[in-house]
Amino acid sequence: MYGDSLSAAYGIAAGNGWVALLDERLQGERIDYSVVNASISGETTAGGVSRLPRVLARYKPAVVILALGGNDGLRGLPVRQMENNLATMIAMAKKAGARVLLVGMRVPPNYGPEYTDDFAAAFTRLARRHKVALAPFLLEGMAENLNQFQPDRIHPDEKAQPILLDNVWKALRPLL
Repeated sequence: MYGDSLSAAYGIAAGNGWVALLDERLQGERIDYSVVNASISGETTAGGVSRLPRVLARYKPAVVILALGGNDGLRGLPVRQMENNLATMIAMAKKAGARVLLVGMRVPPNYGPEYTDDFAAAFTRLARRHKVALAPFLLEGMAENLNQFQPDRIHPDEKAQPILLDNVWKALRPLL
């Protein structure tokens, strides 16, 4: 798992985050994969590009779940920059022999319709162009419900973690 605070279990016990729940699900279904969570709170796609070679060399993953971009969006960084960084990471992971699951993200509407639409569409463009699996939106089914967020209204709370897992699982299961 390679992501940002949403995957690093920001604000909750790491064992209750969706990535830990993924590990539990794999074990429960007797699917022989181990989960390494290389997510870092605050990570941007630029930071992800710089760290990924070391992560790939150290863990030699069969599957890379790439869930970055949210912090680029919250900072209003250019969508093309994010898209290029994600494309670079997809290429790196594939070159290392890993299958890739790209996890989509959206930004709040206050960034304006042009930016928010282009931001969301970038993940679909990347998945199609690079022929990788896509989980369209990590926060699907709960993003509108502020009762499932921590007080910062950015990070899902502990109760929401199974929803995040299910959103990823739908696209991940066929890769395993």
